[in-house]
Amino acid sequence: MIVLALTHLPPPQTTHNDGPARPLLEILRQPVFVVAALTGLIGYGVMNLAMTATPLAMHRAGFDFDHVATTIQWHVLAMFVPSFFTGYLTARVGARSMIVLGCLLLAGCGALAQLSATLHGYYAALILLGLGWNFTFLPATGLLTETYRASEKARAQAANEFLVFSTVGMTALLAGPLEASLGWAGLNAVLLPLALVPIIALLWQRLANGVNSPQIRH
Repeated sequence: MIVLALTHLPPPQTTHNDGPARPLLEILRQPVFVVAALTGLIGYGVMNLAMTATPLAMHRAGFDFDHVATTIQWHVLAMFVPSFFTGYLTARVGARSMIVLGCLLLAGCGALAQLSATLHGYYAALILLGLGWNFTFLPATGLLTETYRASEKARAQAANEFLVFSTVGMTALLAGPLEASLGWAGLNAVLLPLALVPIIALLWQRLANGVNSPQIRH
């Protein structure tokens, strides 16, 4: 509350009228929108599922509550502390490069879960998981702004939020049953290839843009 009280918020600006809004389906079918929304729901979904399953897995492995709490604390720090410079990095290297890096970090969490079930292994995996979420979700939300006009903003963002947070809700409900049936390593083995799906979507978008780009005749 103190920070908000000291924060200067500029007055709202009148939205520029850039023409009638397109149908929602037309907005959703854009390759950039597909990549942004898919990255957001994969990044958040993979993170939420693994994070929610972690206390269950650590309890099953016999770790004390203090160890579980510390693991989640390091994970939360990894999620939010990079936000101080994620925007700067995204501006320097581009949203797509940051998404690729974030996907690799999420996959690194899944790979590490196959190699080590020690306390430090959980620490490292959850730190990678937090960084991966930050480097996928934040650039994806920035990429989303390239897909709509001012008159389409509310519907486009609402559709994206519905897709992302419906996924978050489902992963929260699935974490317990999946961890109980697959175990920590098995759950992460499933999440590992899922974390790479946005990279495939980025390659598809590049191909789609190449097909749709005008051909120059000499």
